[in-house]
Amino acid sequence: MEKEKLIKKLIRHGYLKSKRIIEAMREVPREIFIPDRQRGYAYEDTPLEIGHGQTISAPHMVAIMLEALQLDEDSKILEIGTGTGYHASIAAKIASRGMVYTIERIKELADKAKENFKKLGIKNVKVFIGDGSLGLPEFAPYTHIYATCSAPSVPPALIEQLGKGGKLLIPVGRVYCDLILIEKNEKMKKKNLGGCAFVPMIGKEGYNDY
Repeated sequence: MEKEKLIKKLIRHGYLKSKRIIEAMREVPREIFIPDRQRGYAYEDTPLEIGHGQTISAPHMVAIMLEALQLDEDSKILEIGTGTGYHASIAAKIASRGMVYTIERIKELADKAKENFKKLGIKNVKVFIGDGSLGLPEFAPYTHIYATCSAPSVPPALIEQLGKGGKLLIPVGRVYCDLILIEKNEKMKKKNLGGCAFVPMIGKEGYNDY
């Protein structure tokens, strides 16, 4: 099975380590989140186009991000950039007693994500259409915030909406960027997890003002 081959490869290369993340990646079928013409590549470790100039992240990047975030069963998560819902589906499986709030600026992708969550019976995800760089203050604070798009700097709203002891993970830079992990305690602890490539964040705190 192609999925199992991919998961074993990610474990072998050290991207996947945690039992709960491995189980969640096994449970979520990547093929439903990509256009029909791309489905033959569903279990290749590569990003794939999902339309509207957006991509679904490579599985190894999803694994890196989830391992860094260290989600709990009852985590309250904010995701910036829903796409068609792959990353949020895995996060929701891990945080099975928690909630994932996810923002997407492109209505067609948000609608597709909602369809996919329904198809998989995932009920602990709420999708919003809007400017992800401003976060979602009405449900703050969050235990975890992550972005699936790159920003030129960390949007201040995301720092504000992160709860004490929380983790924020965001690609910072242009298309080629650094994956930055921030832990919010008495002092901000920042760690660079290495280079990555993401589509840009669009919004007031992203690349273009509306």
